[in-house]
Amino acid sequence: MNSGLRNYLIVTGGYWAFTLTDGAIRMLVVLYFHLLGYSPFEVAMLFLFYEFFGIVTNLVGGWLGARIGLNLTMQIGMGLQVFALMMLTVPDAWLTVAYVMLAQALSGIAKDLNKMSAKASIKTLVPESGAESQLFRWISVLTGSKNALKGIGFFLGGLLLQLVGFRGALLVLAGMLLLVLLLTLVLLPRGLGRMKAKPKFTQVFSRDPALNWLSAARFFLFGARDVWFVVGLPVFLYSVLGWSFSQVGGFLALWIIGYGIVQASAPRLLRRRHGGAGPDGGTAQFWAFLLTLLPAAIAIGLMQELAVEAVLIIGLIAFGALFAINSAVHSYLVVAWSDRERVSMNVGFYYMANAGGRLLGTVLSGWVYQTQGLVGCLWVSSAFLLLSALLAMKLPRNRTEGVVS
Repeated sequence: MNSGLRNYLIVTGGYWAFTLTDGAIRMLVVLYFHLLGYSPFEVAMLFLFYEFFGIVTNLVGGWLGARIGLNLTMQIGMGLQVFALMMLTVPDAWLTVAYVMLAQALSGIAKDLNKMSAKASIKTLVPESGAESQLFRWISVLTGSKNALKGIGFFLGGLLLQLVGFRGALLVLAGMLLLVLLLTLVLLPRGLGRMKAKPKFTQVFSRDPALNWLSAARFFLFGARDVWFVVGLPVFLYSVLGWSFSQVGGFLALWIIGYGIVQASAPRLLRRRHGGAGPDGGTAQFWAFLLTLLPAAIAIGLMQELAVEAVLIIGLIAFGALFAINSAVHSYLVVAWSDRERVSMNVGFYYMANAGGRLLGTVLSGWVYQTQGLVGCLWVSSAFLLLSALLAMKLPRNRTEGVVS
């Protein structure tokens, strides 16, 4: 096994372990604090700092990874997540909104350090020859498998909450991630993705118009998902449809696992459309317009009260498949359009926009659900997707070269 593939597998394994804890803690917090009597908007506010500090982390993290190495930024992220999990094991009386927001802030920093490091490092591990198709495959497998593991994390969170309680679940997750952190410290080489010349902080802002338009499209794409998925959907399933914790966690787990499988399969699914080449700006535009129709269709079905559970489940399956393709195309383009020296900073800038969209979607998920219900969340989602598709019209076609800025 060559060193590039070996390191790719280690990075992927570390990312998988982190993702399990990230999905589990999300489900634990949503369900446990809803059980404690928090309103949907208050539950959403618990994730405010999680998403806000994701914006800051991606901006600073890409620059930091270029200076100290992507292996180290990934390991710092794992350590912060272990600490954040342990923070929540305190007695209920300590779990004020401010305290939980602080713990979630650390978790958000950890998540985005880990994600940025894992995805940016792939560019440095893929061989130069035949890089385009292999890069699309490796990114799709990493991202798709991550989302499948996040789905398992959702199920794991709901299951652990039911079996060992809130604090027992947190201790199990923290112990698992600490073990993986120690393994990556031993196995990964130092200085992965570190630039030869120390970059200035001002260099994190992309001067490439294509990456800026792509980042803007990404902002609304992920805002469209989280505006109904973060708070509105799990609370609706539990409080309106009467599902149990394990049913909510299990269903959302299966949804994300399916989403991850489609995402990992995106290169094969798009091969006929693009031949041997990777996707381009036209691909992003086409799939975004197609996805725009789905939340609107689900909203209309719910408004007509036509077999609510069936409409929601079928709509979610279709939404997950199309969203997965959209996300896989975006994730490939940002890495493909970056050169090897600047990849961590470009990916950091791009995921800063991703985190901004998640922040807006998370806040709106609680507020819109509380005032307009799940139907209102779906209409906002459709509007965001339309904006993402319109922004994608600015992306170049037939571009495969990295940027030099």
